[in-house]
Parts: sequence; structure tokens; C-alpha cells
Amino acid sequence: MTGLQLYFSIAFIIGAAVTAIVIPLIIAFCRKFGYFDQPNQRKVHHVAVPRLGGLAFLPSMAMGSVIAMLLFFSSTYENMDFHITAALMIMGATIVYLMGVMDDLLDLSANLKFVILAVGSAMMPICNLQISNLYGLFGLETLPLWVAYPLTVLVIMTIVNAINLIDGIDGLASGISIICLSVLCYLFFDMRMEVFMMLSAALLGSVVMFFLFNVFGKAGGHKIFMGDAGSLILGYVLSYLGIKYMMTAEQDIYTDVNPLLIPYSLFIVPVFDLVRVAVTRLLDGQPMFQADQRHIHHVLMRCGLTMNQALGVILGMVVAFIAGNLWLDAAAVPFTVIFFIDAALYLLFFVVAYSIIHRREALIDLLTEE
Repeated sequence: MTGLQLYFSIAFIIGAAVTAIVIPLIIAFCRKFGYFDQPNQRKVHHVAVPRLGGLAFLPSMAMGSVIAMLLFFSSTYENMDFHITAALMIMGATIVYLMGVMDDLLDLSANLKFVILAVGSAMMPICNLQISNLYGLFGLETLPLWVAYPLTVLVIMTIVNAINLIDGIDGLASGISIICLSVLCYLFFDMRMEVFMMLSAALLGSVVMFFLFNVFGKAGGHKIFMGDAGSLILGYVLSYLGIKYMMTAEQDIYTDVNPLLIPYSLFIVPVFDLVRVAVTRLLDGQPMFQADQRHIHHVLMRCGLTMNQALGVILGMVVAFIAGNLWLDAAAVPFTVIFFIDAALYLLFFVVAYSIIHRREALIDLLTEE
């Protein structure tokens, strides 16, 4: 085991261990004070389940990464720099995390959540962590600051909301996050960005442990949902790590991959789903953020798939988009063409899915009449 692999393992194991200890305590707290996700017509679960599992993510990530970093820097005799920008980023993450906690406990208004999320998201461009180049997407390269700042905030808020809204079946938001964090861990390891590798590894360990409770736990036992506290902080940290990778990869002379391609590919499924659902609601004359059953997991279950089968299909789509886009990039396909190929494949998927739904529902109606 190399040095970096050791510190990856330390961060991962501590993140997972803290989560394993904390989640049973959260479940006990939810049962005592009645914090359950109640079943309704829109949701796929049929029993009340504790909903504060995401409370474990930030403290588990903090403990795992900080301990691993302290051990790493003490063994290498390097100084661990702590700049004001790091403090601002921690503040932004804490703001988003606390907003999620308060929303789970008190059900905050949508307008208030929008303002708080915008404030937290604005911390990144303030810290000079921004999307200042589109690397050929739609023919655009370097962006002026007056475009880069609001674009960065918009992208962060979109990713955060996309992860939050796709959290509709067991293991989906956490499964997508596991894939994203695994890719980012590997990239930071390969680029020898030790601090970001350990941050990713600690959160990865926490999310993997949560996934086990969420997917394999039994209702009434140790099953738990992440809630807004979990999905919002996952979206925020993933945005941060994705933008950090993009800005660093631009300066990496050893890679030919478009710096924006991998972060873009990681978030295709949840972000495309967010856009598709919002557009179809508007076309139907409904409020853009009105809750319904249009999300990709709802569509797949209407096709006749079980919840676990739908989970497998969606996670497979995430991996397929990442691998496919890397292959297209290696074949020198322009980024804009890759985007339109992705969009066309995504839309084709839903054309096929709704065709299956219509045929299935027509068959059920025919059998019912008989």
C-alpha cells in the first residue's frame, strides 16, 4: 500500500465508522421526537421512515479528512496551510448543511431556502473557485468575471437541487454520489492533490455506510432516509470538488481530457432530469417546482420495474454517460457535439420508456375490462 493509499483508507474508514456509530443514534432520536418521512401518494415507500440520516455526512467527512490530513502532514513534515478562503468554504458548507437540517425539522419555505442556498453557493466564486471557462462547449472558452460569477452560483444551485430532487428511492442520491466521489477520489489521487483526495474519501466512506442502512435496512429497524440535510450537503460538496478538479485539470500537462468533461458527465443524469421535469411541468401549465411523479425513477417504476431495478438502471446510466463521454472525447469529438449526443440519448430513453408505459397501461385497461 502506497502512502497516499494509506491516507485514503484512513479517511474512508473513519468516515464510514463515524456514520455507522451516528446513524443508530439519529434513528433513536427520530423515533423519540417523531421525525419521520411519512408515506403519501407521490412517494414510493408505504411506511414511515426516519429522515435525518444526512446529519451524519458533514461531521463524518470532517472527522475522517481532518484526522487523515493531520497524520499525512505529520508524516511528511509539511506545513498544512489554512487560508481565509478555506474558512469561507467551510462557512458555505455549514450554511447549506444547517439549512437542510432546519428544513427537515421545521419545513422551511422555498423562498427562504433559495436565498440561503444562494448565499452558500456565492462563497465559491468569492474564494476564486469558479467556472471561468467552458472549454469549447457551445463554442465558448474563457468567460469574463461578470459571467463566470453568476454562472458558477447558478451551476452550484442547480446541482444541489438536482441531487436533492432525485432522492426519491432507496439508494439513488447516495448511489450517484458514490459514483461521483469514487471518480473524484481517483482523479485527485492521480493528480496528487492529497487534501481533496482525503476530503472525497472521508465523504465517500460516510455515504457508502449510509447506503447500506438506506438500501438494506428494514423499516422499523435501521432503515433511514438522508433528508434534505444529506442531499443538500452532498450536492454542495460534489459541486465544490467538481469545480476544483476542473480548475486544476486545466493546468495538468499530463492529461488530454477536456477539463470540464468529467464534472459535466458526473452530473448529467440528475441535472438533465431536473431540467426535463421543470420543462414538462411548464408545458403542462403547472408550477415548475410542484411535486409530482415525473422523475426518472417514477417513470421506470411505471414501466414495471421494481425500486431496486430502477436504481440499477439509473446508476448504470450514470456510469455509461461517464464512460461514453470519455470515449467520445478520446476520439476527438467536439464537446458541443458530445452534449447534443447526450441530450438526444437521454430524450430517446424517455421516448422508449413512455412508449412502454402507454402499452403497459393499455394492456392493464384491456385486462380490467375483460
